[in-house]
Amino acid sequence: MSMMSIDWAQLWTPIRLSLQVALTASILSTLLGVASAWRMSRSKVKGKVLLETAFLLPLVLPPTVVGFLLLVVLGRRSWIGQFAEWLFSAPIIFSWGAAVIASIVVAFPLVYQTMKTGFRGIDYQLVDAARSIGASEWQVFRYITLPLAFPSLITAYILSFARSLGEFGATLMIAGNIPGKTQTVPTAIFVAVDSGNMTMAWLWTISMVVISFLLLLLTGRRRTSS
Repeated sequence: MSMMSIDWAQLWTPIRLSLQVALTASILSTLLGVASAWRMSRSKVKGKVLLETAFLLPLVLPPTVVGFLLLVVLGRRSWIGQFAEWLFSAPIIFSWGAAVIASIVVAFPLVYQTMKTGFRGIDYQLVDAARSIGASEWQVFRYITLPLAFPSLITAYILSFARSLGEFGATLMIAGNIPGKTQTVPTAIFVAVDSGNMTMAWLWTISMVVISFLLLLLTGRRRTSS
């Protein structure tokens, strides 16, 4: 296949979808991860060890296991899946939203662990000083804690975006591989290799390598500067 005969729409669609899923999932997983890490770092939650272990499970579980559990929880036989189908007039599974959910689940542990480390590195004398002059917990978080942990926040977001961009197993289980709807770059590469279309597989692979390289480079520069 020559460059002139490449179907550019076919090439671009999974890339665009992957970027959209990664952007949405990274924003949501970052918000959830920051809130969870802040809560866990500032108070003694009952069963904290068990809860943190559950938070980090997606890091060690095979992606297909994560996908299967999501399929059970969000499938049409579960009450969550049935409620969502009634609410949106469409099932969650095999949808764009399912790909976002899968990416959030696998990216969340990276955000949580990064922000937990960031919050631990804060000089809490500054936090106590803000409280002593009457600042509320929200004001302390917004004007003291979050700015001091900002380098960790940027790193957490970039790692979340990169993880969401490369998600394959869980996404394939719960969102499927529907061209133009749920087919992301990792699933498109899998199908292209399986069908012998090595040109498209290489183009998608190169695009992922370039994007991932830039993200990791940016993360490394943030860590060096911080």
